[in-house]
Amino acid sequence: MNVPERLRKGLLCTAAGALCFAVFGRAATPAPAESSDQDEEVQMGQEVFNELKAKGEIVESSPLYDLLRPIADAITRAAQPQYNHPFKFYLVHETQPNAFATPGGNVYVVDSLLYFVKNTEELSGTLCHEVSHTIHRDTVELMEKRERIAEREIGATLILGHPFAVALLGKLHSLSYSRDVESRADVTGSDICAANGYNPWGLVWLFQDFQNANMGQVPQLLSDHPGNQTRVNTLEKHFREHPSVFGKFSSDPKSASTMSVPKNASEVFLR
Repeated sequence: MNVPERLRKGLLCTAAGALCFAVFGRAATPAPAESSDQDEEVQMGQEVFNELKAKGEIVESSPLYDLLRPIADAITRAAQPQYNHPFKFYLVHETQPNAFATPGGNVYVVDSLLYFVKNTEELSGTLCHEVSHTIHRDTVELMEKRERIAEREIGATLILGHPFAVALLGKLHSLSYSRDVESRADVTGSDICAANGYNPWGLVWLFQDFQNANMGQVPQLLSDHPGNQTRVNTLEKHFREHPSVFGKFSSDPKSASTMSVPKNASEVFLR
């Protein structure tokens, strides 16, 4: 990866396509010889964290952390051996329920998502899915793809004599992952959930809730993801093929663990 070049005129995009930042004008300095792709991923993830921090979206203190931390800790224990940097979970405040992961191990959970999901299994399934995007480096690959497109656009504008600072991206929904990439993250996420004792059927239940929900209430993380029924079928096939792992988990949503979510915690943050 040509990281100095990417940081000079690249993109930093979240895993769910919820946030994108065009970065211009950074000096291209040679990377140290010992620098690895993983170190470069930390740099990219830090850019996103800094942007969220500057915008005041990071929630530093909330009773919602008491609900999030035990799930995040369990997921980390199962997923950490598959990634070279520590996973860290942050609450953020935005208008649309969402969750997204960035290179370097940061996972962001929009506070309102905890009010959208119906049970612990749906929340853990969502977080396991997002962690899997980091493990597979899906965000980095998406960024590199968008960068190649951006470089062509920049070249065209330079030929036409337009300024260098050109808008590289259109609508954020155009950054959605492919169905295959999403299904791969679902499958890996289900393995992670099963390894830490959370019922991996939670993500299936979330997709089913999505199909029955008012479209105005659907989280960004689902409205941007393609082929939910195909992804459900892929998960169910994965469960059938590995009965020793998944046979002990119930497919019945009535078996789910209820969550006690503090009322109005998001509004408290806004005061």
